[in-house]
Amino acid sequence: MTPPTKPGRRVLVTGHRGFSGHYVTEALSREGFDVVGLTVDGGLDTAAIDILDRQDVMAAVAAIRPTHVIHLAAIAFVAHGDAEEMYRVNVVGTRNLLEALAKHVPDIEHVLLASSANVYGNSDQEVLSEGLPPRPANDYAVSKIAMEYMARLWMPHVPITLVRPFNYTGVGQADQFLLPKVVGHFRRGERAIELGNIDVAREFQDVRFVASVYVRILKAPPAGDAVNLCSGISISLTDVIRAMESIAGYAIDVKVNPAFVRANEVARLTGDTRRLVAMIGPLDTIPLEETLRWMYAHAG
Repeated sequence: MTPPTKPGRRVLVTGHRGFSGHYVTEALSREGFDVVGLTVDGGLDTAAIDILDRQDVMAAVAAIRPTHVIHLAAIAFVAHGDAEEMYRVNVVGTRNLLEALAKHVPDIEHVLLASSANVYGNSDQEVLSEGLPPRPANDYAVSKIAMEYMARLWMPHVPITLVRPFNYTGVGQADQFLLPKVVGHFRRGERAIELGNIDVAREFQDVRFVASVYVRILKAPPAGDAVNLCSGISISLTDVIRAMESIAGYAIDVKVNPAFVRANEVARLTGDTRRLVAMIGPLDTIPLEETLRWMYAHAG
């Protein structure tokens, strides 16, 4: 069990206006944390800063002096067109934050850095554990494993847990991501959809579950290592389509578009939950069909 929240806990959340950041800040507030946001466009009670501006980050961290940090700010879309920007934000931006924390908040209690299960790449293992050698298959995954290696240099000075979330979704995720695209087609009553490889299997967790797990990890002792954020259950895109057909009450014509099939497609991503469960206890997962119904019921 994780300890109860103590008074006076201030959590700095970078990327708090992003998809997962919105739910993480809500979950933290429910747990009684004082939440301070940090994004390039400002928000909460923090002025706008550029995470790539080292002095900006130094000044913001010195002013906030958080007791905890959840670092979500990143370029998280695998097909993002600017690889240089992705590496700079995901690696250099994180380094700027860790340097500032080490200098200005030497008594920081716990820093969570959001990595990604994409670092495992195309593995021949049925279940992906944290001990597997990374095999990143795209620039986004390479940027995340590079961030992890860089962060390990700061572990003697900053209490860090590297969190590797598997796929998650929910209300508010951009339509460029897979499940919002599928749900959007059904919500609009469209009778056909073009997709890539519908046989790939993924973990598709509910963003509300992911947010709650971030909070539970934050309240646990720092791992000083990587921890999967997963359920251990994967589902194929074919099964997602079938679930949506049941929710919407009609069948859709699925056409596989070769242009949507990635050359380095990761065939399966199913996480090993043992390290996570040892850290925070039993997982309260949300069934995917419940998540899809929630998304289908919310327009936009």
